[in-house]
Amino acid sequence: MKNCCKVLIMAALMALGTGSVFAQSGPPNGALNVVKPPISDRDLEIPLAELTGNAVFYPVDIEGTRLEILAVRAPDGTVRTAFNTCQVCYSSGRGFYKQQGTVLVCQNCGNRFRMSQVETRSGGCNPVPIFPQYKTVTDSTITISKDFLKEAKQIFARWRRG
Repeated sequence: MKNCCKVLIMAALMALGTGSVFAQSGPPNGALNVVKPPISDRDLEIPLAELTGNAVFYPVDIEGTRLEILAVRAPDGTVRTAFNTCQVCYSSGRGFYKQQGTVLVCQNCGNRFRMSQVETRSGGCNPVPIFPQYKTVTDSTITISKDFLKEAKQIFARWRRG
């Protein structure tokens, strides 16, 4: 079975986890569509202090494939993560999200998602969730391993192309 299918199936089958509540801080002036500098071929470490109710986008180059992770603090204070690609539209090359106001909008199909929906829904036209068992959360960071990111490379093969 292809790795992209494994990632989508794992996401669909995993039970939903709960996040931790941390103090809010993050991008100044409530900036939308903040994209951090890219990293290459290593674990992604996200400082919790950067996260607010506005999504922050983290580009990662894994063995020549560019992936992007989005992280956000949901209205209930939990921290949510997902791959910045749509579970249905990823193969179009345009299945990625941008924040408009208080929602994420798929740039291919136009579906809109509240921040509280990130990492809670599998299947259908939703951001591909990164559930708690696929990341390590401490009091100050979220770490997503290079090995896990490597498994998701195929869903980004046509990303932002097409």
